[in-house]
Amino acid sequence: MTSADHDPDRSLLDAIERYYDAVPRSAARAEDFGPLTLFVREGAGWPYYARPTLGHRGPAATAADVRRVLGRQRELGLPEAFEWVAEHDPALRAAVEAAGLVVHEHPLLVLGPGDEPAPLPGLPEGTRVRVLAADAPELASAVTVPHLAFGDPGTGVGTAGAAELAEAVGRMVAEGSVERIAGRITAGTTVLAAALADGAALCAGQHNPVGAVTEVAGVGTLPSARRRGLGLAVTAALVAHARANGVRTVFLSAADEDVARIYRRAGFRPFATALIAEPAPERSGS
Repeated sequence: MTSADHDPDRSLLDAIERYYDAVPRSAARAEDFGPLTLFVREGAGWPYYARPTLGHRGPAATAADVRRVLGRQRELGLPEAFEWVAEHDPALRAAVEAAGLVVHEHPLLVLGPGDEPAPLPGLPEGTRVRVLAADAPELASAVTVPHLAFGDPGTGVGTAGAAELAEAVGRMVAEGSVERIAGRITAGTTVLAAALADGAALCAGQHNPVGAVTEVAGVGTLPSARRRGLGLAVTAALVAHARANGVRTVFLSAADEDVARIYRRAGFRPFATALIAEPAPERSGS
């Protein structure tokens, strides 16, 4: 079972696959494992993963190939992680599972060149959505708020609010995350939008353009501010920015179908299935 109702457009699949290969290369080195490529981050930041090798024409990856990459990830102290699109590389799942990893499915949605985004939704009084410059005073809270959101997953209203955000901002600044995003904004590799109120971000997310394709990623709302349409508004602003700057294909992967429904309201349509593989969680007491 996939998110798509029919076979996805191969040209769009290929464009997304080229994008997935290109994005890590701005901050990572690529190590060749034949049918698989391991991206190894250079410097600080979120670690990368292994993916199918772009344009590989030889035999499909086997469990032995997957185990070779896992060995290298362990050697480097990296997360044992693989990411790919099911419809583009359907045979990889069996090899990954045979190597002992657990595969998680996530709906992949797209706004292709012929798709029209939904209009920008209304906002609660006193809230505005803006694309932030690298020196925006709200940048630190905008970088931080998705981390609080993902720490309390789901779409229901949570307890973390302004006090927790203020405390977390200090940690994010200290570890250099805010400075790294500011550098990516300056370089044009990341665009960050936020829903703002009272000088701080209540919701934020980004898109990361490569040519005419971009991915919307990391959209997260402060748990206490959920159910106000802020995630939808930030997503719509990111799409509008991308389209206004020459991007023709915008895609994203959702945590689950509940989240995917929100993105469908922004005009995205179900397209394919993003797969993430990682080791099975250790049982307590084992």
